Amino acid sequence: MKAVQGGRRTLSVVIAAGGLGGHIYPGLALAETIRRAVPAARITFVGTRRGLEGRLVPQAGYPLRTVDMVPLTRGNGLRFPAALLRSVAQCQQVIKRTQAQVAVGMGGYSSAPLIAAARLAGIKSLVHDSNAIPGRANRFSTKFTDNVALAFDEAERYLPDSVNRRIVGMPLSADLARYDRDALRPAARAALGLAEDTVLVLVNGGSLGATRLNHAAVDLAARWRDRTDVRLLIKAGQEGVDELNRRITAAGAERVAQAVDYFDRMDHVYAASDLAVCRAGAATVAELRQVGLPAVLVPYPHAADDHQTRNARALVDIGAAVLLPDAEVTAERLETLVGGLVATPLRRAEMAEAAQRGGRSDAAEQLASWVLELAGLPVTISSPTHV
Repeated sequence: MKAVQGGRRTLSVVIAAGGLGGHIYPGLALAETIRRAVPAARITFVGTRRGLEGRLVPQAGYPLRTVDMVPLTRGNGLRFPAALLRSVAQCQQVIKRTQAQVAVGMGGYSSAPLIAAARLAGIKSLVHDSNAIPGRANRFSTKFTDNVALAFDEAERYLPDSVNRRIVGMPLSADLARYDRDALRPAARAALGLAEDTVLVLVNGGSLGATRLNHAAVDLAARWRDRTDVRLLIKAGQEGVDELNRRITAAGAERVAQAVDYFDRMDHVYAASDLAVCRAGAATVAELRQVGLPAVLVPYPHAADDHQTRNARALVDIGAAVLLPDAEVTAERLETLVGGLVATPLRRAEMAEAAQRGGRSDAAEQLASWVLELAGLPVTISSPTHV
């Protein structure tokens, strides 16, 4: 993978990615791909003081500049205009100090001020929207940029005709983009102490966790506490791993369930798992498709425009997942759905095969190529390969 810069100054790109992991992880995947193409590239992130970016971006080795933006919600109606103006001015300073040639918004409320600032600064910009329905911040950002990259084909219909759109998919980390389940699975399963015939069910409520999923999973584990053919691995999220493991122990289900704080290697977790029960954030849906993991999808009911249900449909409609409304999440319902899938390996195999059809593993490369194109660089970026 390479890009030739000629005699111009070092490439400088500012990426706005904040709030939840669904915006931040794709932004980091983009940054990683740009760096592989242009090792000397200067990449700066913009976010807020409230989101996960304060931890994830510095951990990945990139500088983070914070702005005073607030979400575009009804509750912030009076605060939003002042916060936007202040944040645009802050982003203008970031663009000036970094001598940025391109600004990229990955969605979420930190994106809009950067894209507006890029327009005022006269530099190129684009936004990436990860959901089946473009988010409010990105729809607002189309007032300031004509370039929109999309993860879902369906999202095209919600954009103005004047927008230059490209369907690129969801940028994934290199570990997931070159994912090889067969190569990773033996070591991943061994690390969790799983017998060959044990079915591992991953319960993942997203970057912040999901209390409803957690509690239903613990109640399910209590029902299954005497089983030896299944294990539940639960991402605790904000609820806290200690409290969740206490509940598991109190239910006498520690042999069949375990809660963890976070996953160091998501590719290993996916390789060890046979089935997922999870929210339907865009990043999660893209990852499930990439790794071919069957799923019971529980869309977050308060997502703007119910976009998680639309995201879930991308897998449900091709037979790769089962849709379970949040209001119906109980141990009894999970026992029926999850228990049925645990008992039918052939159906899981069919769902896994369906998931991988039509996936895009080169989304980060496509998006990075567009960024370098806007910067005026001749580009040759290769797709990731299995390792």
